[in-house]
Amino acid sequence: MAAKGNCTPSAEFVLLGFSEQGDVQAVLFTVFLVIYVITLLGNLGMLVLIRLDAQLHTPMYFFLSSLSFLDICYSSSIAPRLLSDLLAEQKVISHSACLAQFYFYAVFATTECYLLAVMAYDRYVAICSPLLYAISMSSRVCALLVAGSYLAGIVNAAIHTGLALRLSFCSPTIINHFYCEGPPLYAISHTNPTVNEITMFVVVGFNLFVTSLTILISYTYILATILRMCSGVGKHKAFSTCTSHLTAVTLFYGSAASMYSRSSSRRSQNLDKVASVFYTMVTPMLNPLIYSLRNKDVKNALGRAVERKRLSEK
Repeated sequence: MAAKGNCTPSAEFVLLGFSEQGDVQAVLFTVFLVIYVITLLGNLGMLVLIRLDAQLHTPMYFFLSSLSFLDICYSSSIAPRLLSDLLAEQKVISHSACLAQFYFYAVFATTECYLLAVMAYDRYVAICSPLLYAISMSSRVCALLVAGSYLAGIVNAAIHTGLALRLSFCSPTIINHFYCEGPPLYAISHTNPTVNEITMFVVVGFNLFVTSLTILISYTYILATILRMCSGVGKHKAFSTCTSHLTAVTLFYGSAASMYSRSSSRRSQNLDKVASVFYTMVTPMLNPLIYSLRNKDVKNALGRAVERKRLSEK
């Protein structure tokens, strides 16, 4: 089915956001600004620290630096627009800008899924096949795995954005969300969005299934290997590293699954907004904190950086 009837095509959307009350928006602006600044500083700090410390030039930290760069891009595809809207009286976004935001959001979100799976595979090889680690995770392989993650994100985004171009929207077009995402867009489409919804369910379901299965299998083998270890120190270090990764994975996948696992008829748009805040804003902020606070190598590298800075100032 095509259009539901005659309408005046809309060239722009209004993002409803969280609240129309000025005092609430002021509080939200402060909260999201703090989150965004911490996200930028934390991830930039991880990038610089890994770049400067030679002892962190390993596959694990190459993937971690890739995650930090990705989280900066991911958060920046949402946060600046959200912050400006919280200060604006009219939260208007053009049709082309909305689809552009939808595209880049889909690229970065999907890439993060695959990159987290790659990081789980890296830990599997490091712990379960340590003698083959240098060969299995060579610089070329690491670069290809990261490039493949981005390719998956680009393909996924191209599919959904391409299908979104077939949708028509009638004035007034109010999106009950704080950024342009698939389900809220489909909810206001004048064109039957069934094809888009089915495609999103299948493609997103496939991406989540493949990446989560990779993570689950990797950590099943990792846990079995760790439990067979004789060294208490080795067990503690392996558990610490893997716990950090699993914490990041749980935060991201848990909030994303709550958004995409429910059908339109059972969807609560307010709950969708909360879930979206977690996987677009909170998770990118927490990732560098999770990996640094529970990682002895990062703490030691930070200590060496501070010591070098102190000596250089003498």
